[in-house]
Amino acid sequence: MWLYVMFDLPVGTKRERKAATDFRNFLLDEGFEMAQFSVYLRFVESKEAAETRIQRIRGSLPASGKVHIVTLTDKQYANARIFTGRKRERGRGNPNQLALF
Repeated sequence: MWLYVMFDLPVGTKRERKAATDFRNFLLDEGFEMAQFSVYLRFVESKEAAETRIQRIRGSLPASGKVHIVTLTDKQYANARIFTGRKRERGRGNPNQLALF
């Protein structure tokens, strides 16, 4: 399962820029990768893990701005079409999972 975090945060004042940067750094610290400037994604193992991440994000939201969080199944993610200019990129596969006993 994949989590997409998309946000539009105000950056008009120094305080707003710092809040936006802090939020971006929080996402990076949580293991998200930047897909675009305001779009970050991360693979999670299950719905429960996704809900845990969503709650952590909720606790770190900036005071203003919009944040959208979308969950996609692996099959939905595999159907994504990604283009760089006119060239189509191959989507990334799911990361390998380790089984710990």
